[in-house]
Amino acid sequence: MKRIRILLLVFCTCFALAAWPQARPQSENKIITFDAPGAGTGSGQGTIPIGPNVWGAIVGFYFDTNSVPHGFLRSPQGTFTTFDPAGSTATYAFGLNDEGAITGNYDDSSGMCHGFLRSPQGTFTAFDPTGSTCTTSGNLNDFGVIGGYYSDSSGVSHGFLRVPDGAITTFDAPGAGTGAGQGTFNWFLDVLNELGAITGYYVDANNVNHGYVRAPNGAITTFNVKGAGKRSGQGIWPQNITDLWAIPGYYVDANNVAHGFLRDPEGAITTFDAPGAGAGSGQGTFTDASNQWCEITGWYVDVNGVYHGFLRMP
Repeated sequence: MKRIRILLLVFCTCFALAAWPQARPQSENKIITFDAPGAGTGSGQGTIPIGPNVWGAIVGFYFDTNSVPHGFLRSPQGTFTTFDPAGSTATYAFGLNDEGAITGNYDDSSGMCHGFLRSPQGTFTAFDPTGSTCTTSGNLNDFGVIGGYYSDSSGVSHGFLRVPDGAITTFDAPGAGTGAGQGTFNWFLDVLNELGAITGYYVDANNVNHGYVRAPNGAITTFNVKGAGKRSGQGIWPQNITDLWAIPGYYVDANNVAHGFLRDPEGAITTFDAPGAGAGSGQGTFTDASNQWCEITGWYVDVNGVYHGFLRMP
């Protein structure tokens, strides 16, 4: 089965490169918005989708009317399944592979956060790297490898990879700061692709965010987006790397407004905004995932501070 998947990946790669969406005019991109059932409509509430798999299913989380987050799975037909691991007081679902497995993290009643893996049948497994005080599980590929990051006792973040047998490898990006709130973040959906490439961001000593790509051999390349702010809390947040090495994400400009971007396999970057996105500080477009067809999901914050999901179709 895995050999067949690799052959299909090679075929899809050749097909997709022949019809790369960047060649299409912006006017041909269609954006669909949606909200999860039970999502609140107040400021700081609403729906945050993270990304689609190859079949068009979307995982994410929503904040209810009490501002409590819960995980959801949206089928390609638009139906929703909501879920929470046992003992969870807050659930954040970040990753969905083509087999239907989901990963993310949850808070327990003591305020500790743990990574989780939800099987396609709905069974949950919790895990934490050694030394973690809070684990964020970003995503898993179709081979069951999970990427994410964790915070140590000093508040510094480190990236990790978890293989299907449960073994965990940790790493840090060059230039990552070593103070509390700094370090390496292996973030959100599809942080790794089928070949083992990883994307994420790191926070430098000045608390500015920068993107990185970690190749399967461990080599790390850093990058930035033109227009990204250069002050503390600004910069870029790469969210995903597809099998073709395309990277969607978002950046925060000098006015603290967020905008989506897509970095193609050659390193060229296209930026965009969802219709209805606010233009004030803390508002804007937050892009977070793409499948190999470059269907991109994310959310936007409107002028009233409410979250809404979007799907950008190539």
